[in-house]
Amino acid sequence: MDNLLWTNSGDSHFIEPRDLFKENLPPALADRLPRSEKVSDSEEIVHIDGRSFRRQLPQPPKPSTARAMMEFQEAMQQGGEGASKGSARLEHLDDQGVWGEVVYPSLGLWYGQIDDPHLVSEAAKVLNDHVHDELIRTSPRFVPTVTLPLQSVELSIKEAQRCAGLGFRAIFLPTEPARTDPYWNDDHWEPLWSAIEEAGLVIGVHIGTDAEGTRPYRNPGGALLNYLDTTFGGQKAAAQFVAGGALERHPKLRVLISEGGATWAPFVGDRLNEAYRQHPMFDDGRLPKPPKEYIMEQVYASFQHDETAVPAYTAMGFTNILFGTDYPHIEGTFPHTQKVLHEILDGVDDDVSYRIRLGAFLELFPSVGEPAALSSN
Repeated sequence: MDNLLWTNSGDSHFIEPRDLFKENLPPALADRLPRSEKVSDSEEIVHIDGRSFRRQLPQPPKPSTARAMMEFQEAMQQGGEGASKGSARLEHLDDQGVWGEVVYPSLGLWYGQIDDPHLVSEAAKVLNDHVHDELIRTSPRFVPTVTLPLQSVELSIKEAQRCAGLGFRAIFLPTEPARTDPYWNDDHWEPLWSAIEEAGLVIGVHIGTDAEGTRPYRNPGGALLNYLDTTFGGQKAAAQFVAGGALERHPKLRVLISEGGATWAPFVGDRLNEAYRQHPMFDDGRLPKPPKEYIMEQVYASFQHDETAVPAYTAMGFTNILFGTDYPHIEGTFPHTQKVLHEILDGVDDDVSYRIRLGAFLELFPSVGEPAALSSN
């Protein structure tokens, strides 16, 4: 493609092998870890440590033509090939013009639903070692996130430090801690923030990982409202890092909110600033500078299709914006990433386009380097 727009991705996912834990853990532990059981074309049961719940599976859009259905099926098949294998994944990235990418777990997103810290710690080690072997050893272009046993601060620190030594550059946090733990603004987590900053790791928060979830909406319009609801957890998590003073105490700490869009950041900053100005009598953790400054300096956000991403940069001054593919999920941009990029960025100033596609990502993960095609020019 002559007009290829190389990009990095601030959001993608890795699908764990179904037998990963059975092959690496005693049955008494492996049987308690998250697993899914498909019960129909539209529904699955998720089992987590003795608890089970049903959830709807993603369904193809209602196609207006046979071609649309064929393209959807092709995308799902292609995404599956690269979702769990590093070598096949690189082929898809090259085809889509994606250089580096942040990679989140899949079943690992559910670890916050488990109470036993020992169980989660053993599972996290297995998962992180597998991701290291499959992705980090395959290419420096992959930035997989460390899964932590957040049920224990001490065990989380130990695992973060171990994985930093293996070459990991980011850790995954859900939008909320486990059900029995305090929110991210609490001093309970302060030793973990210190360890993460010292190790030079970026905090990656992925939306849709609230500990308790939300009461789902029903039709009409339920699907739209439920999808919208998933975005708010990332905004709240970012606000907690600011309001609780974690970013003030740790100026080298960087927080990436993945898949939650980009335009929210200036608004959340404005709202926190208003509380900072107008309600100081209720704030027992007074910050030395307005909250919005921490967001603009230390918080980053990835988006997929946002028409407002560029104006958030050019009109509202939020420059910590990363494009994200959400590969291989169907709400992402695969296999039409270049089409999406051109729709959003054609006609945009080169420096703005570069910052959104590559620059902000490289600010967080400089070792990924620029695409080979650009470096050779």
